[in-house]
Amino acid sequence: MSKKMQSELVSILSDLIALPSPYPPGTSIEICAYTAKRLKKAGYKVEIATHKKGVDNVVARMKGKAKGPVIAFNAHVDTVGVGERSNWKSDPYKALVKGGLVYGLGAGNCKGSMAVQIWIAEEIARRGGPASGELIFTFVADEENLGPEGMEYLRKSGKVRPDALILGAQTENNLIVAERGVMWARLTTKGRAAHAGNPAAGDNAILRMMRLVGALNSYYDKALADRVSGAMKSTVNIGMFHGGHNTNVVPSACTVEIDRRLLPNEKVKDAFKELKQVVDGVGEPKSMYGVEFLTGTNGFFAPENGAAVGAFEAAVKAHSRRKVKFLNATGVSDGRYYADDGIEIINFGPGSGAQGHAANESVPIAQMVDAAHIQLDVVKRLLG
Repeated sequence: MSKKMQSELVSILSDLIALPSPYPPGTSIEICAYTAKRLKKAGYKVEIATHKKGVDNVVARMKGKAKGPVIAFNAHVDTVGVGERSNWKSDPYKALVKGGLVYGLGAGNCKGSMAVQIWIAEEIARRGGPASGELIFTFVADEENLGPEGMEYLRKSGKVRPDALILGAQTENNLIVAERGVMWARLTTKGRAAHAGNPAAGDNAILRMMRLVGALNSYYDKALADRVSGAMKSTVNIGMFHGGHNTNVVPSACTVEIDRRLLPNEKVKDAFKELKQVVDGVGEPKSMYGVEFLTGTNGFFAPENGAAVGAFEAAVKAHSRRKVKFLNATGVSDGRYYADDGIEIINFGPGSGAQGHAANESVPIAQMVDAAHIQLDVVKRLLG
């Protein structure tokens, strides 16, 4: 590997690790200012896009001379918090280079990919920019919070509408081209408080909730059994269950929040309708329960014969002399905001997912170098 290229990548990543951007509090001003300054110097048209004070995002553009597709890269600038400082063997905000790895908070998720994308942006500019189409680099906040002020804002505002979206992710330089959708809902039940010594005088909201959740559980056990697509499964999880305020009181209120993961061919609105129909069918008095939609985004699937996916397959084979693997995504990425746009959405980058959100997280330098070579080749294949 080129020592100069390796040194440049490690230097950029070291700078990024030294710029704290944890959520909470979620500030991204300093790290976005650093990135914007570099890309502006490289010749990009750069915008600091902000919808909420303190939550900055960077959008950098460079157009080719001929018509062509719009290719957007993305990496999130925010990290989780340090957690228990005693679990860290080194300063989480100072890059430690050891044994071919770079250690530090966010090294894997997602500053390793961010460093690679900054290097790619600068290298493409050094080579004269794309020959055709438009190249966009986006560096966004509010990802760890699953919030609306980052990539969702860029999509809704119309600032970034690509033909292919390449998101930095810990895939060990393999591809994730399909992702499940997610739907969150809240159930509430009411009751009538009474002394626990005479529970018959009250109406237990927790027991009412148990009847609703029991019906949902029985339904989903059967309904989701066959909803499988490759390694992806349609799932449900009761994530929160709150009720009552004292042991010796019959509870008058209860709340449950539900997480549904959806196959790419399932839609959020249909999943909520399905859940509500099951709850309504239990037969509880309508005035004593509620079903509320909280949030949700549809899943996506980039066809394996798409132009961008094909470019990645060819580039990986050319530079790594191997066939790229298609991985299954457990979580969700910022690509979900573009799920209904009919574009290719690809997650790719250095590092292992097991390193994300963990103390002493790291990213292999060799994988960063390979990721840079591969994605540089992808841009060449797509934009010239």
